[in-house]
Amino acid sequence: MDSEEQILAGSKHAGKTFGFREQDPTRPAQWWFQQSPEGLVLFVVFYSLACRWNRCVGCNLPSMSSLRPVRVRDMVAQVDALFAEAEVRPRFPEVRKFLLSNNGSVLDEVTFPSTVLMHLLVRLALDAPNLEVLTLETRIEYVDWDELAFVARALREKEKPATVELAIGFEAFDDRIRNRAFVKGLTLARFEKLVESISKQGYRLKCYFMQKPVVGMSDEEAVEDIRRAIDYLDECARRWEVSINMHLNPTYVASGTPLAEAFAKGEYAPPRLADVARAAAHARGKTVSVYIGLNDEGLAAPGGSFIRPGDGELLRQLEAFNRTQDFDLL
Repeated sequence: MDSEEQILAGSKHAGKTFGFREQDPTRPAQWWFQQSPEGLVLFVVFYSLACRWNRCVGCNLPSMSSLRPVRVRDMVAQVDALFAEAEVRPRFPEVRKFLLSNNGSVLDEVTFPSTVLMHLLVRLALDAPNLEVLTLETRIEYVDWDELAFVARALREKEKPATVELAIGFEAFDDRIRNRAFVKGLTLARFEKLVESISKQGYRLKCYFMQKPVVGMSDEEAVEDIRRAIDYLDECARRWEVSINMHLNPTYVASGTPLAEAFAKGEYAPPRLADVARAAAHARGKTVSVYIGLNDEGLAAPGGSFIRPGDGELLRQLEAFNRTQDFDLL
């Protein structure tokens, strides 16, 4: 089965109906800045072949990607285009963290070639002098420790050394929800093996969670699932002495997915931001840090965002929490 067949098989398996994006292959798909306690974060999504797993039921991120491979020379051009972008280039000296994404796995060489990654490392060494962390989004099965050792060595060779952070999608703590309902394909045993290996290498870890990711989950069950996840990540962080961040995303109704169909029938509603704050507050006093994702990346179905009328003040408080980790704001 070639990559195109594999991606389309994933869509069919998950009941997804979205199409794939055609755009200028020499331009990144998206980029934006975030503020965190570490300083300025640049989040970049490169345009590449779509995620080859593509089975996660509530995810339509592959719709921002290509159904066919993007040439290496075009992806290298994307890197150069980013560094030449008028709104980005002047801020590179401020960037403390660079979050590298292709809405899939940047350690999957089929979708994100190693040549492109190496070119990016050179540009970061030359143009991001104060970079402290390079975050790589990936599924666990694509983690190649030899490749990561090369990346880590390149980051240490910068005038100001930086470190590696792996970012993986966990989505839900409850195993039934994560693997049977959402079809994530991630076991706790596999995750713990990853954490143990990260500990030996001295890398950092970011885990993406979705609050209320599936139909049939009550708001209270969704809050409890995140609380259990915080406890679990805290235990892992302490046991293996690894820096772990939970990136908590309130679920939006992703267009072209079964979640959108349920939403249209009145069978699903996104979580309330007040409940997201209540869940995140459980991390007070824990080893694990929390960042609340507040961007639907323009992929929500009409009316399907987690931001509702009247949420303005709470939204500002959550943004302030992301910058400060001040739990009193929650």
